[in-house]
Amino acid sequence: MALTNNLAESVESARAICFLLDDQGNMAGQSTKWVIGGTKDRLALQPKSGTIFNFVITSPQPFTTTNLTAQVSFSRVVLTGGKLANLQQEVTIATAIK
Repeated sequence: MALTNNLAESVESARAICFLLDDQGNMAGQSTKWVIGGTKDRLALQPKSGTIFNFVITSPQPFTTTNLTAQVSFSRVVLTGGKLANLQQEVTIATAIK
């Protein structure tokens, strides 16, 4: 997945949740991870720059369908100086144009 910082400040860290949904909208799996920062050795995402990250979702049982959809949301976004971003107003998730 691609992430672009369109804010005026650097994003020091961002934690995202990815839900894997089957064709009926039922959750088939999930994964939560820091996609930006989260540790001292990971760099912040500067304004007007982007990055790519991947989610790996495992399941104790085989997936029963190949028609799966990923839904991503952010649970925490920390800006420069430790300021928390307002997730409802400052964070948007857009579908990529193919």
